[in-house]
Amino acid sequence: MTLKIKQAKACHFDIVSLGEVMLRFDPSDSRIRRARSFDVWEGGGEYNVARGLRRCFSQRAGVVTGAVKNELGYLLEDLILQGGLDTSLIRWFDFDGIGHDVRNSLNFTERGFGLRGALGCSDRGHSATSKIQPGDIDWNYLFGELGVRWFHTGGIYAALSESAFEVTLEALKAAKRHGTITSYDLNYRPSLWQSRGGLDACYQANQKIAEYVDVMIGFPGLLGIEQSANESKDILDADDFKQIILTALERFPNIKAYASSIRVETTASSNDWSAISWLDGNFNQSISLKDLQVLDRVGGGDSFAAGYIYGLMVEGDAQVAVDYGIAHGALAMTTPGDNSMASLDEIKKVIAGSSSATDR
Repeated sequence: MTLKIKQAKACHFDIVSLGEVMLRFDPSDSRIRRARSFDVWEGGGEYNVARGLRRCFSQRAGVVTGAVKNELGYLLEDLILQGGLDTSLIRWFDFDGIGHDVRNSLNFTERGFGLRGALGCSDRGHSATSKIQPGDIDWNYLFGELGVRWFHTGGIYAALSESAFEVTLEALKAAKRHGTITSYDLNYRPSLWQSRGGLDACYQANQKIAEYVDVMIGFPGLLGIEQSANESKDILDADDFKQIILTALERFPNIKAYASSIRVETTASSNDWSAISWLDGNFNQSISLKDLQVLDRVGGGDSFAAGYIYGLMVEGDAQVAVDYGIAHGALAMTTPGDNSMASLDEIKKVIAGSSSATDR
């Protein structure tokens, strides 16, 4: 395998993610606009990956994020601790009393059902994580002295602010200097780019970031490169993804592995779910789950990334990686909240095709 991953004994962390962690307010079976109570979780695209690797796959994990020193910030810290992640990398900000200058991020998310899609309403302006500046984090200490096997970040964090984009580049360059494998999820949120130039600005940012990425995850069209005419189809199949991935690899030959989930939404609560990956010149297709029943789809892609990373980092097998990714993502969508509640044994049962039998 072309990925040269550091030995676990040489590193303090197996996985560190860089990204915003939000408090998620979930109205359960109700809707945000009619809710009288909420369940509170923590979540965030990049964080969810590290948490999944810690909780499901028993990897030593940490998160670089921002938080404000107030009761909401301490709640966020407590939830991260419950997720098993090291909190020493949190960048803390003083509270100004009303959140005028810096705040903790809130995310209100309702689950979809049938013909009604999931709905998110975030409140993350002036967030602590978006305020982190280049030079605020000692990356040489993290990657050079402590040691990290795998570093993950993504397009949600990079979209938060111009400084977040700059910190993304700073972190990736430092990780590469110290021989840490880097991965990036091409997550796109229109609301985050609305005031920053839209999709074209996202393309430009992703292209600059891609030059420092070893393992790319997500829809390759978000790299903004010339793509196959098949992209105009309403539904892309695995062959379409293969063509677009190959185009991306021609543009960015530094990318050593690529993976993307493939979701076909029949309804909000019924999806076809599979994935395609590329490594060492070969494509691997995952198990395919038809008519997957979805309770809460938020975080499914992040759990796919966690399973895929585990398969490469620990198992060293591209087919195992893409199967673990799709099984982990599927299980995450059967439970509420952003984060996986799955076990490795359950993942193996999904792959074997025997997951729904009662376990007594």
